[in-house]
Amino acid sequence: MQLSLLDRARTRVGESDTGALTGTLQRAVDAERLGFSRFWVAEHHGVPGIAGSAPAVLLAAVAGRTTTIRLGSAGVMLPHHQPLVVAEQFATVSAFAPGRVDLGLGRSPGFTPPVRRALRETERDFAADLAELRGYLTGTAEITLHPQPAGAVPLFVLATGRGLQVAAELGLPVVVGGPLLGVAGDPEPGLAALAGYRRAFRPSAQQPEPRVAISLDVLVADTAAEAADLLLPEAWAMARARTEGAFPALEPVSAVRAQPMTSRQRQYVERTAAGAVAGTAAQVESRLAELVERTGAAELVASSSTSDRTGLAASDAALAGLFAQDPVGSAAAMASPSAP
Repeated sequence: MQLSLLDRARTRVGESDTGALTGTLQRAVDAERLGFSRFWVAEHHGVPGIAGSAPAVLLAAVAGRTTTIRLGSAGVMLPHHQPLVVAEQFATVSAFAPGRVDLGLGRSPGFTPPVRRALRETERDFAADLAELRGYLTGTAEITLHPQPAGAVPLFVLATGRGLQVAAELGLPVVVGGPLLGVAGDPEPGLAALAGYRRAFRPSAQQPEPRVAISLDVLVADTAAEAADLLLPEAWAMARARTEGAFPALEPVSAVRAQPMTSRQRQYVERTAAGAVAGTAAQVESRLAELVERTGAAELVASSSTSDRTGLAASDAALAGLFAQDPVGSAAAMASPSAP
């Protein structure tokens, strides 16, 4: 069972965007020291609470501070880019981290209508763009990529229902989260979708067998109450995004608790909490083991963030410690062994 971190370069109240990016670099260094398999970054444009807008640039900086941990995007939103440009960017990153670079790809639209207009978003064929991009990276396209990738750059699909179908057709691994995991609701639709992906999977040179990674907030603390406090700033930011249309910087727990919260905002906070795995080490261990067994996941991608960087670092260390003790036991044996 592989363990990864996803860091979106979340900003904190009173902290500059530069400070957020510096924090991401330090977290990557710590993740390598703690034994995490992979460090993912993401792409968001025009979002006040996120400084991570350029995954390839950020990964190049992370590559300069690390030596062994795999580096990936989770992900690059392919509808915003030309496939050739994405291939060139990640081939360049791979020159600085040979054999360590992974390219996760999604198809989410821009955050707001002005952002979508600025990105020149149009209707695109995601499957065709993925196939074109793979052709550049594998040397089978009519254009020769420069620089040549320093080793393979594996592709991953950040998958929803349609994304799962595309990944199965192209023989690519998937990263799934949210409703597909059924953490906060009925798990059956998600399980059916994953079963469909596995049935329809066509082996490829990169991936001979279907492979699933699961992504969700995972926070570990000494007590359940402390873990809930770690989760609260992100849950409150999500609630404000849903009710006010702006995704803000993370606020300290004390500031969140001091603010009035509408019943609708409280529902969103509770929904975010229900979709996360947060608690003591024993509680987190139990819930993750159940998730791995239910989904047959080969990798956990912890996408956690909170306003307290010290608390987040302690949570990362505790999570790494759980996996060092092989908490998922026999469930890990269900995972596909064939992925990078």
